[in-house]
Amino acid sequence: MKVPRSLQIWRLGIVNYSDALKLQEKLVSDRKIHKISDTLLSLQHPPTYTLGKRRTDHNLLISEAELKKLGAELHYTQRGGDITFHGPHQAILYPIISLRDIGLGARNYVEKLESTMIEIASLYGVKACPGQKGETGIWVGDRKIGAIGVRIQYGITSHGLAFNIDPDLNYFKHIVPCGIADKDVTSLRRETGNGIYEAVEKPAPHVTYSKEHQCHQVFHLF
Repeated sequence: MKVPRSLQIWRLGIVNYSDALKLQEKLVSDRKIHKISDTLLSLQHPPTYTLGKRRTDHNLLISEAELKKLGAELHYTQRGGDITFHGPHQAILYPIISLRDIGLGARNYVEKLESTMIEIASLYGVKACPGQKGETGIWVGDRKIGAIGVRIQYGITSHGLAFNIDPDLNYFKHIVPCGIADKDVTSLRRETGNGIYEAVEKPAPHVTYSKEHQCHQVFHLF
């Protein structure tokens, strides 16, 4: 008989990127020694640009001095993926999950994250799909609405996904998002034309947890 799995959900609101990174590192260590069960962090960040472990600085199109004038931070990380932007009105999910316990490989895990965002978009009538070969995340036509960048240590995941609800898309003009120069970035607000602030102004998870059956529908993937 299959043993039910436990997933702890932390709804954190807006969290500084450095603090969120330290928290993830602590939770990964705790998960490794079975001190905690699988955990999902749901949050937003103040305006922040992050680079993955490949250090693709050339995809940042302004100087760090100009970046500071925008009121944004820059962080170098050990996740996969290229440069991206995080900010208010963007739903960010960081799963701290043991892939070994659920028998998932890295590629299948990324596909599950993509499926999660596709289901979130579908709740609002937006048809999204995975990108072409080499393009992670999800897309509405040739416009990217959700990004993925993960790190896996000891079979434990960290970092995760960022789904654009209604962030200030002007911030993306200062980077080559995810290293893809000929594609646009979009948001749920842009695609639907609807104000969805009620879902966002509460901690970001309300985008996906507004109803119990939707929570089950979306996160049965894990």
